[in-house]
Amino acid sequence: MLKNKSYIGISFIILVFGIYAIPKIIDRFQNNEIVKGDRLDKVSNSSKDNGTLNIMGLAPKFELLNQDNLKINNQTYKDKVYVLEFFFTTCPSICPKMNMSMLELQKSFFGNPNFGIVSITIDPEHDTAAVLKDHAKLLGATSSNWNFLTGDKTTIYDLANKGFNEYVGENHKVKGGFEHSGLFALIDKKGNIRCRNDNYGNPILYYDGLDKRGVRDIQQDIAILLKE
Repeated sequence: MLKNKSYIGISFIILVFGIYAIPKIIDRFQNNEIVKGDRLDKVSNSSKDNGTLNIMGLAPKFELLNQDNLKINNQTYKDKVYVLEFFFTTCPSICPKMNMSMLELQKSFFGNPNFGIVSITIDPEHDTAAVLKDHAKLLGATSSNWNFLTGDKTTIYDLANKGFNEYVGENHKVKGGFEHSGLFALIDKKGNIRCRNDNYGNPILYYDGLDKRGVRDIQQDIAILLKE
């Protein structure tokens, strides 16, 4: 008899728990929250763009000549958000695609005095100021804040390889004779390199100028920095 009463008591407790808990569990399933704990919430939220961009330190200093033979340096872009790339005018591979991406950025922010672009040649022996001027015209680079820069080769290579940690180099075995990345650096009004996180919560550092998604991401982040 006592044993039967114990079973009845346990059954009553289970019934009460079911009445209280099951609707809540069903509700969590419907809202797709059943597998979310504190730790998973943190991992999930880290991949979302909350409008905050990483500060990766100050961009390295530079001073070079533009297509009009004028000296251009970091101070030229003080209080401006700008995108910086390394390229060369005779590039037969990735540069045309990078050019199209830069034109898209120019179009998106055209007329905004607080946005600019810096394109630095890695073939300064060929890409003189006059060559860069013709290239800019042919490309359709009409923004007054888009400078095509040339100068001392060693200075430029040190700026890329040591300053920005973006590889550039000569390689006579490849078409065009030079190697470089298709990455864009994003720099804020205070001269800091800025970037978003990847899907794993790690800073991407630079944006892929060859990829539609990379161009879309940098467009969004330029807009964020222009409001700061």
